[in-house]
Amino acid sequence: MNRILITGADGFIGSHLTEELVKQGNKVKAFVHYNSFNSWGWLDALPKEIMKDVEVYSSDIRDSNGVRVAMKGIDEVFHLAALIAIPFSYNAPDMYIDTNIKGTLNILQAGRDLDTSRIFITSTSEVYGTAQYVPIDEKHPYQGQSPYSATKIGADRLAESFYRTFNMPITIVRPFNTYGPRQSARAVIPTIITQLLAGKEEIELGSLSPTRDFNYVKDTANGFIEIAKSDKTIGEEINIATQQEISIGELAEELIRQINPNAGIVCDEQRLRPEKSEVNRLLGSNEKIKRLTNWRPSYTFEHGLAETIEFFRNNMERYKTDLYNI
Repeated sequence: MNRILITGADGFIGSHLTEELVKQGNKVKAFVHYNSFNSWGWLDALPKEIMKDVEVYSSDIRDSNGVRVAMKGIDEVFHLAALIAIPFSYNAPDMYIDTNIKGTLNILQAGRDLDTSRIFITSTSEVYGTAQYVPIDEKHPYQGQSPYSATKIGADRLAESFYRTFNMPITIVRPFNTYGPRQSARAVIPTIITQLLAGKEEIELGSLSPTRDFNYVKDTANGFIEIAKSDKTIGEEINIATQQEISIGELAEELIRQINPNAGIVCDEQRLRPEKSEVNRLLGSNEKIKRLTNWRPSYTFEHGLAETIEFFRNNMERYKTDLYNI
């Protein structure tokens, strides 16, 4: 039984990772963002039989003392806490630097002082920017096409420096676009689904031509776990990708077909990224993760979409479908 800390455990991927690690018999401490409502985010939606085995620790990833206290006695850290919304990063780059870069530094410094056995830093496919070649492998150049991606590049390179300088057991885990139950409505798949389920006949979207490589969230969580099982992954940067792509327009048409064939698509100018900031193509290579671990995707895109639609159908009261969520 490993003693595991998950930062960002209250979020989308973090809550799924928490749930799966508990099911596998691990002792999990969930690091959640402190708030006066005592909300634990998506952990509040997990079954009681899961949460009885989770220790919840409320703090802020930007607070070095809180991070250090949380990491005492921990064997493995999965660091997922981050600000991730790209449009909001245009408005608040300072917050992204403090959270994504300084927060990661807090994890690294505490891990070094506490001699933590394994640390997994969560990256993003956005660090690659628009593909210069496909499939995108881990040697692809980095491009800071938004303040968000720039801060994630900075956090990754900090992690690399601690591995190289202090020989720390660090792995950089780089999921491509993850979707599924519990995702924020700021992401494209929930944006489309919630508008359709709300009965809208005109689905408001930004650019339809960009392509994405979508991972179902349960496959992403299992990717983290399989990476953690292998010592071969120490010091590596590893994509979690399906090595398949679909355009936003094709995705929207498929969801319209499944939910409301009478709906159409209209362009909402505020949803368009600045031209040089838009990532036009993401198609990831999964050769490395398959070579170093036993991970394989378990869900087809069709299966993942079906489970996602069903979740949103049963949780529409949680989402503000009349607003553009950034």
